[in-house]
Amino acid sequence: MTVPLLIDPFARPISYLRVSVTDRCDFRCVYCMAENMTFLPKKELLTLEELDRMCSAFVRMGVEKLRITGGEPLVRRDIMTFFHSMTRHLDSGALQELTLTTNGSQLARFADELVSAGVKRINVSLDTLDEEKFARVTRWGRLPQVLNGLDAAQKAGLRIKINTVALKGFNEDELFKLTEWCASRDMDLTFIEVMPMGDLGGEDRVGQYWSLKDLRGQLAEHYTLTDLDHRTGGPARYVQLDETGQQVGFITPLTHNFCESCNRVRLTCTGELFMCLGQEDNADLRTPLRASEADDLLEDAIRAAIARKPKGHDFDYSRQRADGQVSRHMSHTGG
Repeated sequence: MTVPLLIDPFARPISYLRVSVTDRCDFRCVYCMAENMTFLPKKELLTLEELDRMCSAFVRMGVEKLRITGGEPLVRRDIMTFFHSMTRHLDSGALQELTLTTNGSQLARFADELVSAGVKRINVSLDTLDEEKFARVTRWGRLPQVLNGLDAAQKAGLRIKINTVALKGFNEDELFKLTEWCASRDMDLTFIEVMPMGDLGGEDRVGQYWSLKDLRGQLAEHYTLTDLDHRTGGPARYVQLDETGQQVGFITPLTHNFCESCNRVRLTCTGELFMCLGQEDNADLRTPLRASEADDLLEDAIRAAIARKPKGHDFDYSRQRADGQVSRHMSHTGG
C-alpha cells in the first residue's frame, strides 16, 4: 500500500528530517550549551532500534534526506549500527541522502565506517583556526583533534562543508583566513548567524550577533561574489567566490526569512518533533511509537504534527534584545 506523502498546511512537501540522536557532547560551545549541563536520563532517549523505526516511518512518508545531529552524534554508544541500518533505505532508493553534522572530534575513529554506511558528505562545525580561541569557544574542545579528524574524513573520501557561526568580536578577524583555508583544502564553507536558543549562563546573544549582511559585504570587498541557485535541501543561500571557485553559504534566520521554502522538521533524541526550529510547539512521537508494535499510531501522530507546521519563525534582534527566543538549548533540538 502506498503511504501518502507529508504536505504541510502551506503546500510545502516535507522531505528533510534532522534527527538528534543524543543531547550529549564532548564540547560545550558557548552558543549551544551551558558549561554545566544536566543531560537527559538515558531511559528517556529513543533506543537505536526506536530511532530506526521512527526514521523508517518518515522515509516511507516521503522524507528523502536524513541528517543525523546531536549533541555530538558520534559520541552515542554504538551509533554506527544505526547508520548501517539506514543504509538499506539508500540501497532501495527511498532515501536520497544520509549525512550528519559533527564537531569533528570523533572523525578519526569513524570516517571510514561512515563512508561504508553510505555517507558521502558531512558538515563540520568550526568557528576559528586559532587554538586558544577554539578552546575558549568550545570550552572543552581541542583544535588539533578536529584537524586530525578532517584529515581522516578527506582521506576516506567524505566531502566536507565547514559550518562557522559568525560571532561578533570573536571571529570577525578570521573571515578571510577561514575562507582561504577552506579554499586551499577544497572544502565548502557556510556562515551561520547566532540564534537565540536557550539560557547559556550569561552569554550575551545580542552582543554575539554579527549580521551576515555585514559579513557578506566584507567578503565582497575582497572577492567577486556570484549568486548561485544551488540548494542542498537546507536553508543556506550560496555564492561562488570567482577568484577561488569555492562555494560559500549564508544561513540567516535573523536577517533573511528563509521559511517560505522550508521542507524540514526536527526530531529530538526523546522523540519530540519540532515543526519549526524557532517555535516552541512540538509533538510527542515517542508515546505512539511505544504504544504499539505497528506504526499506524505513529504515522497518524506524524501527520497531525505536520498539519501544525507554522508558516515561519519569530527570531528578531532588531530591538537589541533576543525577541522570539526559545527556551531549549540547541543541543536538545539538534544542531
